[in-house]
Amino acid sequence: MSAPPLPDGLIARPLVLADARAVFELVAAQELADVGAVVIEEADVVSDWSRPSFDLASSALGVVDGDRLVGYVAIDRHERGDAAVHPDHRGRGIGTWLAHRMQELARAQGWRVVGTPTPAGSPGDRLLEQRGYRIRWTSWVLELPPGRTIADRPLPEGYAVRAAREDEYPACWTVLEDAFLEWTERGREPYDDFAAAVLHRPGFEPWQLRVVTDPAGEVVAAAVLHVNEEYGFVDRLATRRDRRGRGLAQCLLADTFREARAHGTSRSELSTDSRTGALGLYEKVGMEVTSTWVHRAVDL
Repeated sequence: MSAPPLPDGLIARPLVLADARAVFELVAAQELADVGAVVIEEADVVSDWSRPSFDLASSALGVVDGDRLVGYVAIDRHERGDAAVHPDHRGRGIGTWLAHRMQELARAQGWRVVGTPTPAGSPGDRLLEQRGYRIRWTSWVLELPPGRTIADRPLPEGYAVRAAREDEYPACWTVLEDAFLEWTERGREPYDDFAAAVLHRPGFEPWQLRVVTDPAGEVVAAAVLHVNEEYGFVDRLATRRDRRGRGLAQCLLADTFREARAHGTSRSELSTDSRTGALGLYEKVGMEVTSTWVHRAVDL
């Protein structure tokens, strides 16, 4: 089934890198309306679109009203799309059009399934449910309340936690990818994509990539931290399979949030989903859920 026409006065056009700011503002407006907080950063859009494996011209479309971007859709990772409609323009059929176009873009790239995260119970969630999108997994954003810290577990003898050295960046990628591939159904993220999303992300500084090393100096756990003026957000955290059960993840998480606060942030956040089984761990160390999201998908 082809996409329904857009409302009169609206047109669709390809997106270019210069649209990153407008997409950020659009998604931020939707998040503020749906969850009461802005989760996205402009750097998220820029770094995602800068990955060598991502072709913006064939993977994204914007909906404009005059010069204003009021909707967008992009398929940018394995079986995943992202879309947003400005709250001021809801109820006009834009979301339905975007849902159709997401499927068309995914089919053109040979995908068999496409899905997207959306706040549970939001207008976007209800629209996708009505269109037959099923829930594949649930995810949560958690915050460590201001003034609270994560108990620092002592590291085993000979282990150390610190910022990664530049020559250790490939090892960080390996530890993170090996761990994430245990529960995700996708191919290995190319190192160049990791570099674009982490090392070349706007605002990245070397202290934001944290590691735990063993007595031989090998990287056995790693965490990626994003920061802005308000919060530190742990984007990725993993421990090598053969070194789990020693408290390395908790020590690394405590270190990462401590470093973020030492650099002027007042909030500490991360996200996890039901595929990892880690929600209870984060709640046990004092973090609290601030928003719940569902990943809805449809077979193509």
